[in-house]
Amino acid sequence: MPSAPSAPSTALPTTPVTAPAPGPAKPQPAADRVYVHVKQGVLERRYEGGSLLTEGELADAVGVSRTPVREALLRLEVEGLIKLYPKKGALVLPVSAQEIADVVETRQLVEEHAARKAVPASPLLIARLEELLEQQREQAAAGDLAQAAVTDRCFHAEIVRSGGNDILSRLYDQLRDRQLRMGVAVLHSHPDRIAKTLTEHQEILDALRAGDADAAVAIVHRHVSWFSNLARGEVR
Repeated sequence: MPSAPSAPSTALPTTPVTAPAPGPAKPQPAADRVYVHVKQGVLERRYEGGSLLTEGELADAVGVSRTPVREALLRLEVEGLIKLYPKKGALVLPVSAQEIADVVETRQLVEEHAARKAVPASPLLIARLEELLEQQREQAAAGDLAQAAVTDRCFHAEIVRSGGNDILSRLYDQLRDRQLRMGVAVLHSHPDRIAKTLTEHQEILDALRAGDADAAVAIVHRHVSWFSNLARGEVR
C-alpha cells in the first residue's frame, strides 16, 4: 500500500536573525556643552574670580554659535557662579568671605550631626570610606588636586548620606559646587594641606570604625574649622 504523502515542513528558517546595530550616540546639546565647559573652568580655577568671559571667546572655545552660549551663561548666573553684563560679557564672581563663612557654618551643622548619627558605622560605609581615602591618596600623589578635591567632597557626602535623611543629603549636595571651588583654591594655594587632609580623613575613618562618636565629631569640627580659618585669608 503506497505511503501517504508527508505533510509540508513547518520548520522555521535556520538563518540567524541579528539585532540592528545601535545608532550613533545622540550628541550633547550645544548649550549643555558650553555650560559644562564654563562650570568646570570656574570650579577648577581655569577661570579665576574677577575674570570677564565674552560670548565670542566661549563660542570659539567650544565650537558653537553665540546663542547656546547665552543660554548656558543664564543658567550659571542663576547658580551664582557668574554675573552677566549686557554687551560686555560674564564676570566670574569671586568667592567672598561671607560665602565662606556661610558654607563652613552649614558644613559644621550638617557634618557634625551626620558623624554622630553614623555611629555605629555599617561595614558598607567603612568599606566605601576606605576606598575613597585610597583614591584620594593616589590623586594627591599624582598631583591631581582638582580630582582630589572632588573625592574629598565624596568622602564627606558618604557620611552625610549614611544617616538616611534624604532632605539633609539634598541640602548638603547643594553646597557641592561651592565647596569644590573653595577646596581647589585652598589646595592650589597650600598644596601641603592635602597631606593634613588625608591624615584627618584617616582619623575620621578610625573613629567611625571604633564606634567613637565624640571623637568623630571633634575631628570633623577641627577639620572644617581649619578650612574656614585658612580660606578667609586666602580666598577673597
